[in-house]
Amino acid sequence: MRTDLTEPALDSANIARYLPQMAAERPDQVAVVAGAGRGRAGAARYQRLSFAELDQVSDRYAWGLAGVGIGRGVRVLLLVPAGLPLISLTFALFKVGAVPVLIDPAMGRRNLAQCIEECQPEAMVGVARGHLARLTFRQAFRTVRRSVMVGSRYLPLGDVNLADLSAPIRSPFPIERVAADELAAILFTTGSTGVPKGVLYEYGMFEAQIRLLRQIYHIEPGEVEMPAFPLFALFNVALGATSAIPPIDPTRPASCDPAEVIGFMQDLRVTSTFGSPAIWEKVTAYCVAHGVTLPHLRRVLMAGAPVPPHLHERFRCILSPSADTHTPYGATEALPIASGSGREVLAALAERADPTAGTCVGRPAPEATLKIIGISDAPIPTWDDALALPPFQVGEICVKGPSVTKAYVNRPQSTALAKIHDGAMLWHRMGDLGYLDDQGRLWFYGRKSHRVETAAGPLYTEPVELVFNQHPAVFRSALVGVRGEGTGDRGQGTGSRWQEPVVIVELRRHVAAKNQAERDTLFAELRALGAAHPMTAGLDRFMIHPAFPVDIRHNAKIFREKLAIWAESSGGR
Repeated sequence: MRTDLTEPALDSANIARYLPQMAAERPDQVAVVAGAGRGRAGAARYQRLSFAELDQVSDRYAWGLAGVGIGRGVRVLLLVPAGLPLISLTFALFKVGAVPVLIDPAMGRRNLAQCIEECQPEAMVGVARGHLARLTFRQAFRTVRRSVMVGSRYLPLGDVNLADLSAPIRSPFPIERVAADELAAILFTTGSTGVPKGVLYEYGMFEAQIRLLRQIYHIEPGEVEMPAFPLFALFNVALGATSAIPPIDPTRPASCDPAEVIGFMQDLRVTSTFGSPAIWEKVTAYCVAHGVTLPHLRRVLMAGAPVPPHLHERFRCILSPSADTHTPYGATEALPIASGSGREVLAALAERADPTAGTCVGRPAPEATLKIIGISDAPIPTWDDALALPPFQVGEICVKGPSVTKAYVNRPQSTALAKIHDGAMLWHRMGDLGYLDDQGRLWFYGRKSHRVETAAGPLYTEPVELVFNQHPAVFRSALVGVRGEGTGDRGQGTGSRWQEPVVIVELRRHVAAKNQAERDTLFAELRALGAAHPMTAGLDRFMIHPAFPVDIRHNAKIFREKLAIWAESSGGR
């Protein structure tokens, strides 16, 4: 690594440098704002930190953390809710060169314990609930040698309290100098197809993401961005945007109060936002029902699950004519790799009116190379151009580029299945199926592990479900495979010779199939919908589920494995 202090690139790898940069350029601009209850008259109150104040707070934390031995390369489990302390602490950890481990405690006790044990944190910074988990799951936390309590000093749950580490300081903290290929953080996947996996992020990968977000969405300094996904607040600092922490529980975004979210956006004149389609399903429905518009909102980024066309359409009458929706496509392992505006997506769907075309997610992102390869569940050690399929042929989506991560933490088998070596570069196998059309647009067809191998050939979740989601009584549907003749295996995708396809539907709230006659009528109408398309014409078995199990982070990814088990145990229709 260079040591010449005259080289401006010396500190460029550490993304913490953006905070003092913005503190110098925009000291008085609000960096973070969050709700702080309501006043006596009922008006909302807010807590704000300017860029200068945020930089000072994170400096104090950095000095304190360094003082207790938390420094370069130390893996730090960060169990702090979304909000001001989380952002300040994350930048403090980056400043000292530590490796924050960002994990969602709502993933379930067993998953949480396994993920913590796999990433082997050496230190922990957390609220009381996190420390109680440390005392409960001692084996998982056995590598933790230093612990910091965030919250009340009267709960002696850590070695030291954060308040005792944040005394006033006299000089800025000297940000640790790191290389682009050094480990920066460990982020976990949603676990929608199994136990969440820890993804190893290097500093250069974060830098690439910041660059791509700026290029694709043109987020300008001074904007107010509402990140429903907490990590996006870190990018906002680099982009010079204010982070408005929304009144949304990150572990239950679909349960948000749309009126409260809208009031928050109006109060703070939010110009940009990033969140799950589950949030916008509720917010847009409320806006349409009450005639609410959001003229200050320039862009809406929806990600985490396929975005239904009606959300783009609803936003047409909510946003100003110059604003638009966007569908950033990617995964924790590679984001963003493609994107499309609402106008582009709706135009593509109009060209191909058949729902079995799948969901268009836009065009490849700058610096990203996308290819479609044949469907296989085996490792592919080395890339060969002959793997790439021609346009309109369905296969697995693969991506190569600077934002693509290289490995999972302590999951060598998962890494081998997901990565393809191509010289000094790596291709990431998304685990998603789809195809590229003749205009280079990417169409999503569902998860590879969720395909249903039938005696007549494979069926894919996204195009099949889009057919049945057209029924006015259906809120959402899920294609699953159950045990068919000639196999004793259960489950989706691999492991069985073939499966019997079942379409499970979750009905809209105002709809109830109270008796068998009503259910039979609904199923007959669904069969008629399926009969209109060759792909779904043979589907005959339907079931009704009261409420689909979904992922924690987005409340939109359906746990089809659980539905398949339910379908088998329930039997019947």
